[in-house]
Amino acid sequence: MRYLIKASYTTEGLRGVMKEGGTGRRAALQQVAKELGGSIESFYFAFGDTDVYVIAEFPDNKTAAALAMTVGASGSVGVETSVLLTPEEVDDAAQISVNYRPPGK
Repeated sequence: MRYLIKASYTTEGLRGVMKEGGTGRRAALQQVAKELGGSIESFYFAFGDTDVYVIAEFPDNKTAAALAMTVGASGSVGVETSVLLTPEEVDDAAQISVNYRPPGK
């Protein structure tokens, strides 16, 4: 499964990036992803509220959640993880019948 990971560094986290460099952070994430049976497809630093955008692949949601919880618990990085769907998965989802009643109807 693929995931979009958005990370925002705390002041402490930014100090760490300045010390070991951007390539050091990418290498660290690539290593942990490999250990979890996953991989990093892309890793980019950015301006704004989000400091890093990553596209990653992990075996399942539990593995992605374990990484997000561990990174978030470090106190150096805030993490937001989104599951990414392929166009084919969206096509399949559109074929599933759901009996839903909106509130108040």
